[in-house]
Amino acid sequence: MRSDTQPVSAFCTPAAVPKRPGAGLKAEHVADILQSRPDIGFFEVHAENYMGAGGRPHQQLTAIRDIYPLSLHGVGLSIGGESPLDKDHLSRLTELNKRYEPGLFSEHLAWSTHETTYYNDLLPVPYDHATLTRVCDHIDEVQDVMRRQMLLENPSTYIAYAQSTISELDFLKEVTRRTGCGLLLDVNNVYVSCTNQEQSPAAYLAEFPMQCVGEIHLGGHAPDRDEAGRPLLIDAHDRAVDDAVWALYKDVIGMHGALPTLIEWDNDVPAWPVLLREADAAQEILLRAEDADLKAVS
Repeated sequence: MRSDTQPVSAFCTPAAVPKRPGAGLKAEHVADILQSRPDIGFFEVHAENYMGAGGRPHQQLTAIRDIYPLSLHGVGLSIGGESPLDKDHLSRLTELNKRYEPGLFSEHLAWSTHETTYYNDLLPVPYDHATLTRVCDHIDEVQDVMRRQMLLENPSTYIAYAQSTISELDFLKEVTRRTGCGLLLDVNNVYVSCTNQEQSPAAYLAEFPMQCVGEIHLGGHAPDRDEAGRPLLIDAHDRAVDDAVWALYKDVIGMHGALPTLIEWDNDVPAWPVLLREADAAQEILLRAEDADLKAVS
């Protein structure tokens, strides 16, 4: 249960998957992966794709799990929603966790349900005290039921709520302090949100509570313009990681060291070798940071 006085350091635990790059697992890639057995750190799956009892999806995931560590990424709990959590959904998620024992489990700081309506989008929440209490209560429930730590992902945003009275960074810090959850740092989301709201992504990352980060996400975004002609970025997950996001990731790793890093590519999914090259690019950054650390010590 939550303790409002426990320090963050008492709750945040290291990730149980290798501090190496991983990739989102897609059904069309499974045969290639099982045949070639690429040197990659882990695979991440969207939990909702595996909530059926059996069939080909579970056969494939079992085969992958026999070789590689897994990270389980939920998209449907609606942690920020005003309604109570869907207990049936949480029960299915808990059973999936027991079945595959993933090294990491994460969800989004977002809402996607209202009463009986389910939306395809992960919608942002206002940063105020009422939302903070609700989000913490929901995270407490998830961690109590699943009996494990959850990582909470920072969102990609396009507008800011006028009713927000807390900064996003202070909101995330307080959530970790109250619940003991960890954080999933999506660097692309940082770049998208800061660009859309005319803020500095480097300044945002400088204040991010990295001691609680258990995983990093990297993905592609689509450039657009708003009605006033200002740059607008869409968190599309349909292309390679942008150079600006790679630069931010390099800075984060250089300052804080290696972390499990997922390449997200969920739409217009390319052939497996293309996705693997993105993971290899992340590995190069991790290796260079490690070499720099070794030289600094010597």
